[in-house]
Amino acid sequence: MAPTGPEVGPGMAAITEPYYEGLVRGELMLQHCKGCDRAIMYPRHLCPFCHAGDLDWVVSYGRGVLHSFTVQRLGEPTGFGEDTPYALGVVKLSEGVQLLGRLWPGADGGWDAYTCDAPVEFRPAAAHEARRRPVAWFGPVLR
Repeated sequence: MAPTGPEVGPGMAAITEPYYEGLVRGELMLQHCKGCDRAIMYPRHLCPFCHAGDLDWVVSYGRGVLHSFTVQRLGEPTGFGEDTPYALGVVKLSEGVQLLGRLWPGADGGWDAYTCDAPVEFRPAAAHEARRRPVAWFGPVLR
């Protein structure tokens, strides 16, 4: 189910729902422009490159590069207290788009395995977690 309320603008729930539904299924979905054959993130009504309105959704390969990340240990935003500590990272996917996602902690509960410019891959959260916090999760690439 897509988020609702004041944080979702008019008409946005309809274009973001496939993304959120994909997370619940364990898939990372990207919007795709049929006009110029480019991936789009974050979802839009029109392609930001060629302005075509013929958009669909595709499953991402889920691999990319971690450009930056931060670990939130103290002073969490309202409603995130039970998640602390947690890590957020900016990932550039192989399809060329960037997005903000959560980073899975290592076996020790920390994020020492992550470095900027290192490869990461999409690792879905359980369906109940994807409904609670609809965000893509990433981990280091397993060799």
